[in-house]
Amino acid sequence: MEKLKGPTVGCTKATCGWRALLLPQLNRQSLYLYGSEMAVEKECIRQLQSGILVIHPFSPMRSYYIMCMMAITFLNLIGIPMEIAFLDGDSGLVWEGFNVFSDTLFLIDVALNFRMGIVTEDSEEAILDIKQIRVSYLRSWFIPDVIAAFPIGYILLFADLQYHDDNPSKTNKVMRILMFVRILSLIRLARVSRLVRFFNEVEKVSNSNLEVVRLFFRILSLFMMIFLLCHWNGCIQYFVPMLEEFPTDCWVRKENLMNATVIVKYSWGVFRALSQMIALSYGSMDAPTNYVEMWIVMVSMVSGCLMYTVLVANTTAMVATIDPAAKEYKSKMSRLEHYMSFMKLPPELQLRINKYYQARYGGKWFHEKDVMDTVSSALKEQILMVMCSRLLRKVPLFQYRDENFINAVVVKLEYDIFLEGDVIVRQNVPGDRMFFIDHGQVLMETDADERELCDGDFFGESCMLTKGKHLSTARALTDCQCFSLCWDDFQEALEGFPDVRKDLEKLILLNSEGGFV
Repeated sequence: MEKLKGPTVGCTKATCGWRALLLPQLNRQSLYLYGSEMAVEKECIRQLQSGILVIHPFSPMRSYYIMCMMAITFLNLIGIPMEIAFLDGDSGLVWEGFNVFSDTLFLIDVALNFRMGIVTEDSEEAILDIKQIRVSYLRSWFIPDVIAAFPIGYILLFADLQYHDDNPSKTNKVMRILMFVRILSLIRLARVSRLVRFFNEVEKVSNSNLEVVRLFFRILSLFMMIFLLCHWNGCIQYFVPMLEEFPTDCWVRKENLMNATVIVKYSWGVFRALSQMIALSYGSMDAPTNYVEMWIVMVSMVSGCLMYTVLVANTTAMVATIDPAAKEYKSKMSRLEHYMSFMKLPPELQLRINKYYQARYGGKWFHEKDVMDTVSSALKEQILMVMCSRLLRKVPLFQYRDENFINAVVVKLEYDIFLEGDVIVRQNVPGDRMFFIDHGQVLMETDADERELCDGDFFGESCMLTKGKHLSTARALTDCQCFSLCWDDFQEALEGFPDVRKDLEKLILLNSEGGFV
């Protein structure tokens, strides 16, 4: 559970005591719902002023409780089928204690759900009214939860105590009751619905904006469900012959597993289940020996088909949502290759075009203008200041200028990539753009001399100021990442700064004899 700060802004354990655990914490989901830290604090105040003991859906207690219940539920879904199928009534004190503890915890969970705040999909705040919570729970999950929480553990513990009674007349009766209760305890497998709900809640509350976390929980829940399906099927493989008191033609007697250990029985049961689920046969499992085994095999095959259908469907859906930018890039490159082939461009040119796209987008397609248009003007300014401020500060034209003027110029800069060998500008050709080198090396060539520029250098300022001709040819010696500023955008930035305009006009006059490049 990612926390941005403490449980709340205005309430801590020191000021609110244990009630702070019931109040909403600052996480991405609560900020997404309420919009700001101040709104989350107001929600805390609203809950405190109500005076009602309700667990907020975004509270730390709710988060820890979900994690605990998810672990307990998963252990129940593993242990209950093994107890019924393989332990033969000798589960031991530890397992009986765990059963009683689990039943108690699930009964408490039913009661706590009447005090658990609710967040609906279209709501703007959590529902904390006791009456609304009660009505919502009674209409939704109350009956399934009560069935799943039926205290079988208490009945088994009581029956076990009676079983050890010295009165022989009670023993047979208790044994029959015990077998019925063991079969009845299968209703506890309805707790699988709890596991699905807990996974959904953890996925929502954990980090609503981090797709990697959501994908991890989807994959984890998918494989846990597949594991449980195989586990239950393996237990059923042994449980059904046990109910028939192991007839002579059953697979348990054929494999001589009557007196084997639990792990051996379980291993053979899971092996048979997986063999049937993937439609394979092995040794004595070539064909069912009676109609009961035949139905078990058919159910296993159908469950196997459903399992692989769900696995393929979920895998396809997850792959389709993974890294859409990379998929769009591949799609764009495929269309580009078709275009270059249709236009019969030379292989060398096609290679340079592919290299440019790789350098420009890095295998992830995006529209820089669209990205910048979707953020606020303040964020756009901050992004460009981080990227370009140091470049502007190295240019004499912009040194010691007002910060507001620098900000106005920064938002006008455009990003571009030039490959090794590209001619960026040519000497004596009119231009209207100045270039700032972020990364790379550029060779400036004139009829008289040559010089190299590197990270942080600039060229073309005369054209940006006067729209005159370039005094040098600029050629990229390496792949270069540059920012550029055109005359039109610069004039637009100067409109709000007349003093800067006057200073630049004087500078143009002083450097009109060749101070620019």
